[in-house]
Amino acid sequence: MRQIEKDCLKSVKEVARVSCQKPFQYFENQIRLSGNLRKEDSLVSELAPSKFKNQILFLLTIGDQFQRFQETQDFYSFWTVDLNSLPSAKIVIDDFIETLSQKNKSLTMDQYIKEKTPTLKFGVGSRALFSYLEISKCILRNPQGMYGFSNWPEINPKGVKDRAYLAFKKENKPLHFVQVAKTIGRETNIQTVHNELIKDPRFVLVGRGIYALSEWGFEPGVVREVIADTLKKAGKPLEKPEILKEVLKQRLVKEDTIFLNLNNKKYFSKDPRGRYYIREG
Repeated sequence: MRQIEKDCLKSVKEVARVSCQKPFQYFENQIRLSGNLRKEDSLVSELAPSKFKNQILFLLTIGDQFQRFQETQDFYSFWTVDLNSLPSAKIVIDDFIETLSQKNKSLTMDQYIKEKTPTLKFGVGSRALFSYLEISKCILRNPQGMYGFSNWPEINPKGVKDRAYLAFKKENKPLHFVQVAKTIGRETNIQTVHNELIKDPRFVLVGRGIYALSEWGFEPGVVREVIADTLKKAGKPLEKPEILKEVLKQRLVKEDTIFLNLNNKKYFSKDPRGRYYIREG
């Protein structure tokens, strides 16, 4: 049976060399434009509508110029027209991984290219870079076009809390939990979002229902604790305007709220010059 299948495939290939020259040439050109390799799923979807997936894969299989690399622990399956393409891709991928590790933040393709210019030695364009990174299981591109490690929440969000984190990164400013839910979309439950913001240390309550990211420099605690922390960091008594200025950097509250807390004699006192300090005991 296997010999029959082998003979049939051989006959099909011989016919295909003549009758399929144009589609084969088109397929080859598309792959070469992408650095001589392309992730299988992406290549197939690019070549034809999804309903023709099996036909495209069959044509690639019978074309002698096309070679398929099976999926591994590190790479997705891909097709190539140059067996040396994988070593080239590995050089780029390893360098990108090193850059991400050094920067410890996600990058766009343009940012990476700018980072490497004029020292970029790969001799490939952005389309090839995209194709190389796409086959890596270690690196992922999020909907905003940012590249990062596949286990980073901002790149590969899992659950409401990670999508909430992405919402803050996208808006780049403190948000009310209702705004966060709307930004996430997908009919997200508002109370579920609020609960996740409360529990996750990445988020800090900075006003009435308003949250910000702790990585932006916001620290947890009620207004009174923010005042106390401000005085501790100063290492000396401070006048009211100085305290007001620093606390408003941390909290989106009314000035009267700060003054009310500051005048709580259980926690704060004034020296003869009217400067405030933390009350001992």
